[in-house]
Amino acid sequence: MKKKAWLGAEKIREFLEEDIGHGDITSSSLIEADQKAKARLFFREAGVAAGLEEAAMVFEILGCDVVAHASDGESVSPGDTLMEIEGPAQAILSGERTALNIVGRMAGIATAVAEAQRIASDASPYVRVASTRKTLPGLRELDKKAVSLGGGDTHRLRLDDCVLIKDNHLELVPSITDAVGRARERVSFTKKIEVEVRNLAEAEEAAEAGADIVMFDNMSPGEIRICLDALKERGLHMGRLFEASGGITHENLVEYASSGVDIVSMGSLTHSVRSLNVKLEIEMV
Repeated sequence: MKKKAWLGAEKIREFLEEDIGHGDITSSSLIEADQKAKARLFFREAGVAAGLEEAAMVFEILGCDVVAHASDGESVSPGDTLMEIEGPAQAILSGERTALNIVGRMAGIATAVAEAQRIASDASPYVRVASTRKTLPGLRELDKKAVSLGGGDTHRLRLDDCVLIKDNHLELVPSITDAVGRARERVSFTKKIEVEVRNLAEAEEAAEAGADIVMFDNMSPGEIRICLDALKERGLHMGRLFEASGGITHENLVEYASSGVDIVSMGSLTHSVRSLNVKLEIEMV
């Protein structure tokens, strides 16, 4: 059975409608409707391929034939052909920018994630790099899929995936203990409970309250080590995961990955995307 795509054809059609509008007036005024063409899609720089499944959908919706030469998640070199497209020249040109935007953004995320996971694994083999919900509205499925293709953890896809008690929640309830208790009572046992903490006292309270995951938010690697050492002394580290989050970049990732946490989450993976340089070349047939 074919694996279900993260993003359906209907969403791709919306992307095309947004870009094409009432029609590609440049292509239709310059090129005859029956003119056939072929094109190839390739990167101008090395990276991790992502978005190829969606790009193929773009061209297939427009009536083109697509032959894949690479798969999402593969490492590719500059100049490697990712896919070949053949069909009406107007259709290829009309879908070009939508396809390039999808592939460039997703490959940029996947490549950044792969590099972050490499850095983290070199520092500590058991640390997992995760993304956050700092994604572009409307594009979360693509952003999160790109994270997965790069070898990272998607963390929460949506608010219904996991209980994550943050500082603003704690402004509205009496304590961390009370917050965890309420969540444990009212949310299905199948959902994990994570608590964001800012110091040792909050970390101890979260662990004592039974949080499944303790997130050290905007704390330095040194502060995290102190917290973890203290939790281990009291036996509060058993049976739960520890996450570092806030201000983590590729530049300071080694320090955070070496601090003793299980997960390092990085908002920059999706909120500060550098698209990979991808190109489409077309020629007449």
